Amino acid sequence: MWQWFHKLGSPKYVYPLCGKLLPWMAFFTTALLVIGTVWGLFYAPADYQQGNSFRIIYIHVPSAFMSMGTYTYIAVLAAIGIIWRMKLADMFAVAIAPIGAAFTFVALFTGAVWGKPTWGTYWVWDARLTSELILLFLYFGLIALYHAIEDKQKAIKAFRILALVGVVNVPIIHYSVHFWNTLHQGATLSKFEKPSMAPEMLWPLLINILGTVLLFLTIGMMRLRNHILVSEKNTQWVKQEVQHVL
Repeated sequence: MWQWFHKLGSPKYVYPLCGKLLPWMAFFTTALLVIGTVWGLFYAPADYQQGNSFRIIYIHVPSAFMSMGTYTYIAVLAAIGIIWRMKLADMFAVAIAPIGAAFTFVALFTGAVWGKPTWGTYWVWDARLTSELILLFLYFGLIALYHAIEDKQKAIKAFRILALVGVVNVPIIHYSVHFWNTLHQGATLSKFEKPSMAPEMLWPLLINILGTVLLFLTIGMMRLRNHILVSEKNTQWVKQEVQHVL
């Protein structure tokens, strides 16, 4: 097990592994997102209260889920980088930060689109919305901080600290509807309660959530491969890889 864990910390091992997995990941990602989105937007029944405006959840909920999940994963990778000095954990954390920012933006945008017909306005300074906006700024801070510091060893140390400090915002987002009196509805899915959605509405949502997770992994592996090439550009194996491609 430790040998396998050690291999996952090696850029030379992970780079070709990601290359082999990417075609399969891309296929299943596309299939799941197409099935879930088409099913949810065109075939799922309309909600008895919100009508067709509820269909935005098939994009909003997976994006919001991944906005928090990605930041949590970055914090875990930052902790791994601090404890075990695993260079690949730092590389992947840096690589997926823009993906998390994109998911957060999509969650905020689709939430605003849903808010207009539901609340009568695109934006309110609600606890859930405000904490999600703070999450977007945290992502921007991670990206800007890493690229602003020329010495990448110092940059990744600062990146780790901000990631670990900022992760406290994730449970605030999740539990904001319980801590404060908010306009935002509670969790769409709960592991402790029976889903309130009809199965024909729930299944396309679950498919899209899984597809969005695979989308994150697919783009993350692509960005990780690029990051490895840049970070390891002076190593012999990268030079051989580039020559092989050319």
